[in-house]
This record gives sequence, structure tokens and C-alpha cells, in this order.
Amino acid sequence: MSKRNVELAHRWFEEVWNNRHLEVIDEMASPDALGEGQLHHGAPINIEQFRQFAREMQNAFPQLHLKIEDTIASGDRVVIRWHTEMVHEGTFMGVAGTGRKVSLTGITILRFAKGKIVQGWDNWDQLGLLAQIGAVPGRFAPVAA
Repeated sequence: MSKRNVELAHRWFEEVWNNRHLEVIDEMASPDALGEGQLHHGAPINIEQFRQFAREMQNAFPQLHLKIEDTIASGDRVVIRWHTEMVHEGTFMGVAGTGRKVSLTGITILRFAKGKIVQGWDNWDQLGLLAQIGAVPGRFAPVAA
């Protein structure tokens, strides 16, 4: 099962992120799949909210291309460590395109059931992204004791 799940996880990254084929989301994910850590903190997001997040990322960073650095699989889960370099060309989180180059890393864990993604967790450098596009200061003062 792990080998098939790895193939599906790699296809997800290639189709959804690199080829911008958002229509495959419905094919590859369960209709009741949930995601955490994509952008909003708190309650998990559903498929439609994920689709909106993917559109926002792709519109703000049209050159977005995720490179898979490592893949680990066990049972019904696949862990992907990824990296991207992209240019901030459109509005993201209220910040208009800056033309700045962004380097970003992250880890995604996908859980599969019956050949479909049923849950996803993302942990990526959101603060680093915001600093690189100028939304927050790039350097932070030490916390006073």
C-alpha cells in the first residue's frame, strides 16, 4: 500500500501544484478530506477551502513549482519534504505583488484511505514567506528577559 500511496502523493504535488490542475483534487481526494496548516490556523479546512488556498498561492506565485526533496512512507501515510523558489507577483495575504524572489521549504503529511487522500497536514515556513515579501520585518529583535 505504501508504494501506491507514494505514487499518489507525488502525483498530487505534480498535478495540483506544479501543473496547476486543480480539477484533479476531486479525483485524488475524498470529498470529506480535511487539511490543516495550509494557511489558516485553527479548525481544519475542507476540499473547497483547500482549492481556494491553492488558487491564491498559484495566483500570487505563478511560477510556483514544488520540488520533492524527501519521501517517507509508512502504512497509510506519506511524508514529503519539499522546497520551492518562486516570485511574488500577485496579492497574497493582503500584500500586493512585490516582484521579490521567495525561497520556501515545508513538510506535508498525507493520509490515504481507499486510494484517496483523506487528511493532510502542512508545516511550512509561513513567517519566512511573509518576511521575504516584506509583510513582516525580516529580522526580529531579541526578546527581553
